[in-house]
Amino acid sequence: MALILGIESSCDETSAAVVEDGSRVLSNAVASQIRRHAPYGGVVPELAAREHLKAINPIVGQALSDAGKTIGEMAAIAVTSGPGLMPALLVGVNFAKGLAAANRLPFIGINHFIAHIYATFLDTGIERLKEPSLYPMLALVVSGGHTALVLITAGSQARLVGTTLDDAAGEALDKASKLLGLGYPGGPIIEKTAVKGNPTAYHFPRPLCGGAGKPVPEEHRYDFSFSGIKTSLLYHCRRLGGAEIKLPETEFYDTVASFQEAVVDVLAKKTLKAAADFGAASIVLAGGVACNGVLRQRLEDLTPKQVQLYLSPRKFCTDNAAMVAGLAYHHLRLGRTDALTLDAFARLPHLSEVPFNC
Repeated sequence: MALILGIESSCDETSAAVVEDGSRVLSNAVASQIRRHAPYGGVVPELAAREHLKAINPIVGQALSDAGKTIGEMAAIAVTSGPGLMPALLVGVNFAKGLAAANRLPFIGINHFIAHIYATFLDTGIERLKEPSLYPMLALVVSGGHTALVLITAGSQARLVGTTLDDAAGEALDKASKLLGLGYPGGPIIEKTAVKGNPTAYHFPRPLCGGAGKPVPEEHRYDFSFSGIKTSLLYHCRRLGGAEIKLPETEFYDTVASFQEAVVDVLAKKTLKAAADFGAASIVLAGGVACNGVLRQRLEDLTPKQVQLYLSPRKFCTDNAAMVAGLAYHHLRLGRTDALTLDAFARLPHLSEVPFNC
């Protein structure tokens, strides 16, 4: 039995978790900063770092207490080392280094992006990740910081086949929500508001999908772009409601629903296109935006029957330390630990492999 304490501080949630053997989540404590960042309509990195400093020690203590374990029972300390907001990452990384050094425990830095994919299989049996029938696997990781497609093979090889050229989908939803005066975080509020509107009332552009009469450049076949949808929303609102963007009720709800539909449509089309082209045996939906019920339903409706679809459990979609500790188990199993000189990194690095199906 291997118990791992995971720590997550890549953005605006401070989290710590204890996970047994990479799958059984014994605790997953989270301190949210939503109220602190809501007045700004987005995450302020320096403010996030200060909030992490306040919360990290109590959250780690809570995670250990909830699991009924002590630090001395841990086999390793794992922490998100990137990608993310550098000021926020440094709080978690340095705290984890100190904890590992003080208790003479192995230290493991975890790629937050890959952890989101792994989170899909937490508490549901990670053994299936070794089943050859699951591969090639195409993972759509979609959040406030990422919108990307990753192809994973049975030989543990992984490569990024598509990413966003500008805004991530979650970032576009947040900015749209701010523009419409709905609040922060945008994704959940837009989804709730969109229920009252007609998603086909207005047509927003679907960039890089070939719908504007122009072929998609080969090098961007699987890439995303959401900046144009956001700009289109701005002009749409000005056209209907003037500079202050105060729309009549019906037009307002229809606008929200139509904007969400555009984002979901692009995500689904790109994912299914890539899955077909690469002959994917399974599709995984992960990341914060994977909580969106419209997106989940769209993929359920359109994924071919011969392709397995795995939707990350909502409780593990948003940033959490359980996915960090779970993935770290596989690094530990393979003897891959890190020196205490490990640096945090802000941007997603080149991907070549994943550790969970070796």
